[in-house]
Amino acid sequence: MNNTPRFLAVVPARGGSKGLPGKNIRPLAGRPLIAYTLDQAREVTELDRVVVSTDDADIRRVALEFGAEVIDRPAALATAEARTEGALLHALDVLEKDGAHFDYVVVLEPTSPFRSPALIRDSLKRIVAADARSLIGVRAIHEITGALDERGYFRPFVPGQARRRQERTPSYGEASTIYVCRVDHLRRTGSLTAEDWLAVEVPAGEAIDINTPDDFEYCEFLMERRATRA
Repeated sequence: MNNTPRFLAVVPARGGSKGLPGKNIRPLAGRPLIAYTLDQAREVTELDRVVVSTDDADIRRVALEFGAEVIDRPAALATAEARTEGALLHALDVLEKDGAHFDYVVVLEPTSPFRSPALIRDSLKRIVAADARSLIGVRAIHEITGALDERGYFRPFVPGQARRRQERTPSYGEASTIYVCRVDHLRRTGSLTAEDWLAVEVPAGEAIDINTPDDFEYCEFLMERRATRA
């Protein structure tokens, strides 16, 4: 009996984006943004299947041009209010009708062009080794974080942090770089989250997530600088 877990990677790429229209296929250093994620996934042989879930004809065309398998997402699952989990469950349902079954679903947002294949591999190994229900990529935050009270005063989440940045204990925030979830957990709860959420720290250089025109310009700068150093 083969006990090797099966991984489905889903690249969720809906057409609508209010903050940056067309961002998923917008050219970055001469290539559509989504192409970087497809290249990363292609290098991870542990992924049994990689699909792009989209409602958009242009994204569909670009994804196919770059050799991706596409699942047409219903419009109702591609609104600004729609949750990613809906697209994941739809993709699983479509593939299972054709007899394909998976143990884990891996979410690779197309807005992370610097994500490394090594990070994906490490995340897959860690969730299996820990027998965890779900895994989230996180980034270290060295700034003092907190909330404002009703009087407008800043209340740190971790009181007593050192003023010197180098001496602070980092806190962690969600990085949109990678999520991995057991399919049975996703189907049972309808959510990627878990109370005991396993985390993998994403290096700062890989945790860059594109959502605004400024993000795009910054990534263009980084890629140009890397090209000149190569």
